[in-house]
Amino acid sequence: MLGRSGMGEKAAMSKMERVKAALAGEPVDLVPISFWGHNYLKEWTPQGLAEAMLEFQQKYDWDYMKVNPRASYFVEDWGCKFQPSGDPYMSPTSIDYAVKSTQDWARLEVLDPQKGVLAEHLYALQLISEGLRGEVPFVQTVFSPLTIADYLVGRQNESLLTYLREDPQSLHQGLAVIAETYAKYVQLCLERGVSGIFFAISGWASRDLLTEEEYAEFGLRYDLKVLTAIHDGAFFNILHICGNNIYFDLLASYPVQVINWTVALPGNPSLREGLHRTDKAVMGGVDQNTTLKDGASDEVAAEVCGAIEQTQGLRLFLAPGCSISPQVPETNLRAARRARDNFGAGKC
Repeated sequence: MLGRSGMGEKAAMSKMERVKAALAGEPVDLVPISFWGHNYLKEWTPQGLAEAMLEFQQKYDWDYMKVNPRASYFVEDWGCKFQPSGDPYMSPTSIDYAVKSTQDWARLEVLDPQKGVLAEHLYALQLISEGLRGEVPFVQTVFSPLTIADYLVGRQNESLLTYLREDPQSLHQGLAVIAETYAKYVQLCLERGVSGIFFAISGWASRDLLTEEEYAEFGLRYDLKVLTAIHDGAFFNILHICGNNIYFDLLASYPVQVINWTVALPGNPSLREGLHRTDKAVMGGVDQNTTLKDGASDEVAAEVCGAIEQTQGLRLFLAPGCSISPQVPETNLRAARRARDNFGAGKC
């Protein structure tokens, strides 16, 4: 008999058992929960990144880990340059980018992921895997080819849109190189012990930027080239759709097990709606932009309990809708974890 959360009278599960049961839509003892964010001071070396991720995991004892590499690692080997801020609360600054003209798309070459910055992040995954000892499922963040193309032009949306609409052939040439590179990279990530890939689309699968037809042409076709390179041993692949007015239904059939998005943003489905519109598990429920960062602990707890209630605790992974700010108070992270635990005990 299922309880109010769909969890019922389950014996205590290991983290791996809990995650796999949630993926299968089976009752769990507790809904899996995790949060993630940047460590702007430590993430510049493989050892520092691994240390930061493992320390965060140990501190809060999350059920799964989303590795949060520095948000520039995926373009540095193509020549993009970034300056660390030296401030724990500030992201790095872009000081140079790779694509400044049509000709630059043609100059992009398929990278060898076992060299340069990509290789450093493979080493970080190895260190994390060793630290977790097979007890915690973890996933590596890989950005979509169109997201990567945006970084290659200096994160200037208008520049990328100009290429997309006025010089599509050159952009397609660049996207093909990016997709081929990351199809190789995801396979090497899996060899380092990850449970799957966190495939992040940062804002582009949205009515605010592209028509659905444009995303199908410049986004979907290259997304699938990367995602279909992931072998069957990866059981925990997550699609992250960032932004407002997302094309949820267009992407709901992607070959992943989980979909993550910010439910509080305009035009986006609720967790309940998402659960009914896909056979995948859903991930989210806590607003990282408002409640988690600036709200009171009881407001965080209310969002956690509300997420469990609207999904009956089945096919649900409690999480933020996107990376959390380094300024999120520890009290709010602990409140989220405590609310999850209390709900499982019938006290939420």
